[in-house]
Amino acid sequence: MCWRIVYDMEDNVMSLDNLGWNGFFENNAYSFDDPNLTPARIIGVRKNAFIVHDGDREILATAAGRLYHDDSPDSLFPAAGDWVLMRDAIIAHVLPRKNALSRGASGARHGRAESAVRGQVIAANLDTVFIVCGLDRDYNVRRIERYLTLIYNCGCSPVVILNKADLHPAPQDCAAEVESVAFGVPVFTISARTGEGVEVLRQFIPTGQTAALLGSSGAGKSTLVNQLSGAEIRAAKEVSEAVGKGVHTTTTRDIIPIPGAGMILDNPGIREIALWDDAGGIDEAFPDIQALAQECHYADCTHEHEPGCRVREAVEIGVLKPARLQNYLKMQRELEFLNQRQEKSANRVEKERWKEIAIYQKQFKNKKRPRIG
Repeated sequence: MCWRIVYDMEDNVMSLDNLGWNGFFENNAYSFDDPNLTPARIIGVRKNAFIVHDGDREILATAAGRLYHDDSPDSLFPAAGDWVLMRDAIIAHVLPRKNALSRGASGARHGRAESAVRGQVIAANLDTVFIVCGLDRDYNVRRIERYLTLIYNCGCSPVVILNKADLHPAPQDCAAEVESVAFGVPVFTISARTGEGVEVLRQFIPTGQTAALLGSSGAGKSTLVNQLSGAEIRAAKEVSEAVGKGVHTTTTRDIIPIPGAGMILDNPGIREIALWDDAGGIDEAFPDIQALAQECHYADCTHEHEPGCRVREAVEIGVLKPARLQNYLKMQRELEFLNQRQEKSANRVEKERWKEIAIYQKQFKNKKRPRIG
């Protein structure tokens, strides 16, 4: 069954409001003052095309050529969830985003220079992000901490879903462990395969809002989409029992309407969670460490070797787990490296710009110089 058929369901008639259109986007659209432009939302991303919905119909669209070449700081390239202004089947403009779930391009965590200065927008204009982890070999608390940092950076509300509870002897123990590091974040144990616990998630996807699924391959994201939608919309495969790794069944990003609720964005599995642009997300993801850091003897304490460090004292007395501190420090170093690379890149761009201006001015002067003889 093609997932787009879901839009024809009687109890889920599409409109701009149901797609998430609100005053924020409407006000930004007015600034273009062009009656030939039509608002629409990107509900699917393909290799060289986009699927957009204008509230009445779906359109297979392409981006205007200038969007591929505009490298100005305020330029936006279309991503899943974006609101855009269409001229026929061409995406002419991308409206300012309410938020954007972004990560570093592949390779950024390993210090590759070309990757450290590029971000990848996973999705835009989200309300909630579901972190989906399978209670099999996919379960990893440190990875959940990294996901939380990523989500807080984009200004979204996280919800942790521990899937495959039917395969774990003590799923509530895992939930308690996650709750101890995900302060105030809702944590649920479910089985997308059997449907156990899935219905409670609907409260986080009210009509007109969009939730995104984030997790590794094989975590059960596509199976969860099928349960919520009540149809076999997304293909799903079992995890390899031999290696415990999932298969990239989902290869596209699609926003799928949930009958009687809002929409959910299914993403391909993420192999690498490289951070991008720290907007205070690490502070929100590690509030316990931030509170302890306020009591350190030195204001710029790195929590590694300075005397009077309350953070390391908390580790020594068993209040803070060493693995949590190490994960925090690792992400701090990653963000520091990223900031350094971005500053160098910005300086290089500025230097090249002034070099081009100098060349232009020299050429202009030579043209105006009068000929002698």
